[in-house]
Amino acid sequence: MGLISSTHSVSRYHIDGKIEGSITEEVRNGLIKHSIPKIESEYDEISAGWTPVESPYNPDFNKFSFLFGTYFLFSLRIDKKSIPAKLIQKYMAIEIEKKKEKSGRDFISKNEKSEIKELVIDVLMHKIPAIPSVYDVLWNYEEKNLYLYTTQKAANEFFETIFLKSFNLKPIRLFPYTIVETKSKFSNLQKDRIQTLVPLKYSRKLHA
Repeated sequence: MGLISSTHSVSRYHIDGKIEGSITEEVRNGLIKHSIPKIESEYDEISAGWTPVESPYNPDFNKFSFLFGTYFLFSLRIDKKSIPAKLIQKYMAIEIEKKKEKSGRDFISKNEKSEIKELVIDVLMHKIPAIPSVYDVLWNYEEKNLYLYTTQKAANEFFETIFLKSFNLKPIRLFPYTIVETKSKFSNLQKDRIQTLVPLKYSRKLHA
């Protein structure tokens, strides 16, 4: 779900750390170094990396800008191969019949079925195309704020890993407690007290 969509799912981050040298050049280098490959791998089940917002399927940061006013704007693309279970079942049945005819037996062992399944998955994984998902990233470097336009757990985990590798900066997901720790002006004593808070349960008693 992108930045210009009519509805949004957003994860908010605090970016811990500082870039030495030219900020724009270091960000550009990180985006280029960890951009998603232009040529899809036949062997990778999942591939992830940065791509320009303007051109999510042509990751060329020398051609397309990632600057948007005082923000850095780019996208995380995750390509994933997913084989439908029924497709695996179909080709397993075909290969099992071939195995029976070749061996002259009316049955095959459990181990043979496992080997056939592995072979079928391997062949299909090489042939089936990956399905891309694109998530926009809006980063205010000066304020150390970043918005990732998704709340999917897997996408957030990929983002956090790749972001740290790309810029040597740690993205901290903002929840109420992390907001207190990173964004508030509370004293250390007040922060410690907040960390000990627990939810209260209220119940309404009905009188006869």
